[in-house]
Amino acid sequence: MNSTRTRAPSIRWATVAAVALTTLPLSGCMSSSIPSETPAVEETNSTPEPTPDESGESSGDAPATLSFEDGDLLSADAYIEWGDGLLADDGWESTSPDDGNGGWAYGTIDGTCTAQFWQGYTSDVQVTPGDDAASSDAILGALLQTDAATITPNAVDGAFSYQIGGNTDVANRQITGQDGDRTWIMAARAFATPGLGVYVIVDCTGGDANAVLAEVVEKNAIVAH
Repeated sequence: MNSTRTRAPSIRWATVAAVALTTLPLSGCMSSSIPSETPAVEETNSTPEPTPDESGESSGDAPATLSFEDGDLLSADAYIEWGDGLLADDGWESTSPDDGNGGWAYGTIDGTCTAQFWQGYTSDVQVTPGDDAASSDAILGALLQTDAATITPNAVDGAFSYQIGGNTDVANRQITGQDGDRTWIMAARAFATPGLGVYVIVDCTGGDANAVLAEVVEKNAIVAH
């Protein structure tokens, strides 16, 4: 079973530590840089969180799948986190340990790609109650220092694994950028009802970013309690 990490406190999206981006509009692939680190966070009190049972299934009343519509079925006190499927994977190594603020990163052993993860609260993102798709675009917009209205026509639907790897049961929103032989893909999902979100940024130079994202999604499930 994938190991899991402690959820971070609320993220202060107004202080996103992003590298300067190429001017939009976004048509096809964007030529731009990605955030060099996860954003600063606002400390809040936290309480111990539940963990999955040994089968990898959630405890409690988590929905059977997490389409954008199913997000409305989550309770306000639901807990969402990444399962860490790269911890003992021979093809990956830690490049940035868990920073205690919801962010960590791995790199492929050959040095061609990285995968930057984040999980936590989205209190500083303009989420839309009852619309996890639009709220997910808002996360992407915050990362790219633009608004969801700019992101929405350029992003596509994708999916994360749910509870265990190898499925496509968590809907997400994705946007791709390219600069020479460097390609990055941001994939994000907001859960508006509990006010939570997750994202991963796969960044490859000379590697196949789509194939690496597929591997990351297969090996790192989203776990809901």
